[in-house]
Amino acid sequence: QVQLVESGGGLVQPGGSLRLSCLASRSIFTIFHMGWYRQAPGKQRELVAGITSGGDTNYADSVKGRFTISGDNARNTVYLQMNSLKPEDTAVYYCNTYPPSRAYWGQGTQVTVSS
Repeated sequence: QVQLVESGGGLVQPGGSLRLSCLASRSIFTIFHMGWYRQAPGKQRELVAGITSGGDTNYADSVKGRFTISGDNARNTVYLQMNSLKPEDTAVYYCNTYPPSRAYWGQGTQVTVSS
């Protein structure tokens, strides 16, 4: 059973940056595609960014040019660098495989963008 633990969230002002981390309990990133997802209050969970096992990336239109997903296989960690944050980026952020597996949803990490 693989566990994914997200960290790095917090309160940041509009225009600020945060880097989220997703640590896996064992090496899976060379096997699975991975994704960062988010869920804002009253909204459905959505895919924000994805990275394939080969390193190809894709992004939701709303974050293109501002967010960057990357992986470090040696550290079993996937990152989400978030720049130029906007209030509408406020949400709980989760990592999971892509497509997501019900077994891998963790607690997520809260990101709040507010002045």
